[in-house]
Amino acid sequence: MMTQIPLLSLLIWSPIVGAVFTLMAGDKRQSTWARRISLLTVLINMALCIPLYLNFDQSSASMQFTEYLRWLPAFGIDYELGVDGISVALILLTTFTTFVALIATWHSIKTKVAQYSAAFLIMQGLLVGVFTSLNAILFYIFWEATLVPMFLIIGIWGSDNRVYAAIKFFLYTFLGSVLMLIAFIYLGMKAGTFSLLSFYTLPIGMTAQILIFVAFLLSFAIKVPMWPVHTWLPDAHTEAPAGGSIVLAAVLLKLGAYGFLRFSLPIAPDASHYLAWFMIALSLIAVIYIGFVAIVQTDMKKLIAYSSISHMGFVTLGFFVIYLIVKSGHVEQVGLAFEGAIFVMISHGFISGALFAAVGYLYERLHTRQIKDFGGIVNTMPLMASFVMLFVMGNAGLPGTSGFVGEFMVILGSAQANFWVAFAAGTTLMLGAAYNLWMYKRVFFGDIVNAQVALVRDIKGFEVFAFGLLGLMVLFFGLYPAPILNLVHTSAQHILTLGTMTKL
Repeated sequence: MMTQIPLLSLLIWSPIVGAVFTLMAGDKRQSTWARRISLLTVLINMALCIPLYLNFDQSSASMQFTEYLRWLPAFGIDYELGVDGISVALILLTTFTTFVALIATWHSIKTKVAQYSAAFLIMQGLLVGVFTSLNAILFYIFWEATLVPMFLIIGIWGSDNRVYAAIKFFLYTFLGSVLMLIAFIYLGMKAGTFSLLSFYTLPIGMTAQILIFVAFLLSFAIKVPMWPVHTWLPDAHTEAPAGGSIVLAAVLLKLGAYGFLRFSLPIAPDASHYLAWFMIALSLIAVIYIGFVAIVQTDMKKLIAYSSISHMGFVTLGFFVIYLIVKSGHVEQVGLAFEGAIFVMISHGFISGALFAAVGYLYERLHTRQIKDFGGIVNTMPLMASFVMLFVMGNAGLPGTSGFVGEFMVILGSAQANFWVAFAAGTTLMLGAAYNLWMYKRVFFGDIVNAQVALVRDIKGFEVFAFGLLGLMVLFFGLYPAPILNLVHTSAQHILTLGTMTKL
């Protein structure tokens, strides 16, 4: 679908241009102008998402709103953009999350506000670039560039151990991407172009597919993150400011999952099938083992970070259990697990972003994240306690919240292929209830054990608005998931077709 207005380019570059104006505003007059410009930029991008959603043809599996500009034709590298339903859903999530991150931390960032806001705007534009790139090298450029603003956000505005966490985050994710670039170069030389769509139809032998899959695996697994390459995430979350944790959990973790469904499955379908049990095993370890790790955490942020790893295990489980479902003969159930995994990606963005925002709010006022230092917050912050209860229930997978829908679909789809896989995945509902309710009871109920808790004020203004929006998303999509499922359905079915069609 061609458009006269380069809508995708506007969504990529307008926040980056807005970041330049935000930096030009500087920190004069208590950074009021920097905040206003950054907020206006995000609102403009949210407005641009309206025609993107309304004009997107949900019945078509082809790439839409395509843009093409010759860039380096001698190398087969072009500026090529396009979106399918999955890309649109993630773009909407990215724009919404940036908006929430800015207003949720409107009063909490006191120094270098212009630079802080600009970093988020730049990151938003780069993330949209990742989700819209149809050229492998362009994708790689946007993929790697997203590391820079998050590195700065953690390293400058983070907690005491922020430099260590920022460097660990950067090294893990940067080094893991080197093999992905090598795989892209191999595919580009074989196809004569770096166009992603040409990779889908490229015949590749089994040995080459396995090597390509492994190259993609290291990069995408670190980004998800999957066990055992997950250790950077708790440190990054713990040290990042609240806004950084919101975007990191809500969007950046989705890049790895997006890579699996956009590259690994359709480009190396036979290798994906061959290594399906290996991927399922890693996913179940993340769901179960990391769930137990979350239970013993004493730091609220680390507990939520480990819960994110456990929930993202559901995403990779849903992507690779499809091969077991096809083998079992229940072909009609394949889409259930696959689309459920995509739904978990979106839902996790709302829930984890809200929980990290809440912990950031408490840390800013009480200067501690240790669960033992809290207690009785419901007495002084009843509104905050109510919102967090909703998000905790969503994180535990309570029916009626968005956290239940996707995980239930993955479990139901897995049950068609292997009962024990579904049973192992289902343990997350018990583990999730255990660590979420244990944390909530210790932090919000009981007697006030910290004198500072009695002095802290409840949320108001921008904070109420931000938590209200997130709460609305959790409830709305928990009760009525059709908008997300309808948006991604046709595109998911197309990727499923490519992922289960042999190239041998």
